[in-house]
Amino acid sequence: MRLPAQLLRRKADAHKRDFGHIFMLAGSRNMPGAAILCAKAAMRSGAGLVTVGLPEDLSLAIPKKIFEVMTLPLPQTEEGTVSLKAYSSINTFLSKVDVLVVGPGLSQNASTKQLARKIVSQQNELPVVIDADGLNALVGHVKRLKGVKILTPHPGEMARLLGTSTNAVQKNRKNIALGFAKKYNCLVVLKGNRTVVADAKGKVYINNTGNPGMATAGSGDVLTGIIASFLAQGLKPFDAAKYAVYIHGLAGDLTARKKTELGMIASDIIEELPRSIKMCA
Repeated sequence: MRLPAQLLRRKADAHKRDFGHIFMLAGSRNMPGAAILCAKAAMRSGAGLVTVGLPEDLSLAIPKKIFEVMTLPLPQTEEGTVSLKAYSSINTFLSKVDVLVVGPGLSQNASTKQLARKIVSQQNELPVVIDADGLNALVGHVKRLKGVKILTPHPGEMARLLGTSTNAVQKNRKNIALGFAKKYNCLVVLKGNRTVVADAKGKVYINNTGNPGMATAGSGDVLTGIIASFLAQGLKPFDAAKYAVYIHGLAGDLTARKKTELGMIASDIIEELPRSIKMCA
């Protein structure tokens, strides 16, 4: 698969803002790595700017792990998660960005889940990528989806959103993803072997890259970062998801050749993103 010229050709006088600013509501005391992986993947796949909104106690930890990312310290709960009190600060900040990510490592704290739902339901202007605990916050509240929303569930998360079993989802992956996308007017990236990308208009892409070694903690956070990056650089939602899924899987395949499926971890996948992109140029 060849990536579109829009991603590969940059003007000589380009500025970082030409390639988009992503805001990620991500991370918590017990899961700071999800935010780091997501942000680093976005930067490695071409995003111009990334700001991570996270509990104030973590605001100094992220820059130590990835120097290029900015942070927005936010009010936190006693459990070290972002509090509902952060809504006003986040809503104000969103006027500065091009893409919103909600979910990686947020936790299932009640206040945090309320915040995620409020942000998602009241954001109609920006494309929004919802993953992990952002999806968990929507269980029982899916009707709140409005505007351009990309959901990236693994089979278990999709099962919870639908109130069914993981096995039922796995038996009918394409139709499950397509039916959900049409019903809720969103785009679904149903992760797993042969990841399915489906939108509300009936378009479907089934991916053919990737391997079982990618079934490792943080791999989904990496994919979310790539999707957000491609959106920030101007691709339409379906194309952003399709190309991101392919590149993510290809990077996983390259990683497996070097590290083996058994030995690979999510951060290894990020390191192979530039080579994956080069192979699709």
